[in-house]
Amino acid sequence: MIAVDIIGAGAFGTALAITFAKAGHPVTLWARTGAAIMQTARQNMARLPGYAFPDRLTVTDDLTDLTASTVLLALPTQSLAAFLANHRLTAQRIISCAKGIDLASGRGPTALISAAHPNVVVAQLTGPSFATDIAAGLPTALTLACADDRHGTALQTALSTPALRLYRTTDVIGAEMGGALKNVMALAAGIVIGRGLGESARAALMARGFEEMRRIALHHGADPATLHGLSGFGDLVLTCTSEKSRNFRAGLAIGQGVPLDPSLTVEGVATAASLATHKALDTPICDCVYRLVNGLVDFDEAFETLLNRPLKPE
Repeated sequence: MIAVDIIGAGAFGTALAITFAKAGHPVTLWARTGAAIMQTARQNMARLPGYAFPDRLTVTDDLTDLTASTVLLALPTQSLAAFLANHRLTAQRIISCAKGIDLASGRGPTALISAAHPNVVVAQLTGPSFATDIAAGLPTALTLACADDRHGTALQTALSTPALRLYRTTDVIGAEMGGALKNVMALAAGIVIGRGLGESARAALMARGFEEMRRIALHHGADPATLHGLSGFGDLVLTCTSEKSRNFRAGLAIGQGVPLDPSLTVEGVATAASLATHKALDTPICDCVYRLVNGLVDFDEAFETLLNRPLKPE
């Protein structure tokens, strides 16, 4: 068993901490706030209530307590650059758990990490997963992407558990893009359902959205085939069909005419904005989501724009 440090005590970071500690890893979970309360209560009442911490899980708010050679960064993508600029990590292997594209730079999480820590092994953990499922020990499969396959294999072996099965790839960009872009499509799927357009419309949206994801990933240097796996298709299905998905719920509210709560972390909003800011190719669904979320068009205008696109072969 290897020691594991996890930075970020949101629901997902907490769930990973619980499952790794249950598997026998000594785990230290860093929380920006509330560490003492969590350590005493032995659960994260604020973000993941009802899931007890195993004995091997320690919570801290002091980064100097993080001494493991492997650290997982479970921070929102839009917070990642600032954190890396202000804190120097000593780990030899840093695994991003963020799903998104940095709005300021247009970079994915692993590029941000590599720029700040050029001499460490960087990997991406992504795929179809809800924090409650992982914390409950329900069977879950994720993608572990690492450009160095030797290190990727070692991490896959070390971090797979009886309930958490990791599949590896060397296509880091593809895994990142799948995890980021599916959030935009989940927003769109939620809007479709919230507007009452039906399940058939959602299925069409998912199919065309998946093709758009593949085009964007290819443009950024990914192997489009990567998106047929867990980090693309698998995550797309989960987040477009379940109200456990924060992005789907946000889209559902928008479709029902409820303004988006600015206090919520909805990565699909920032990802759509990043694609609009760093514009390079035709992305009709992402464009419509961006314009809808930002009040640049109303739903009828966005819907008409999509339906009036030229007919073409599939």
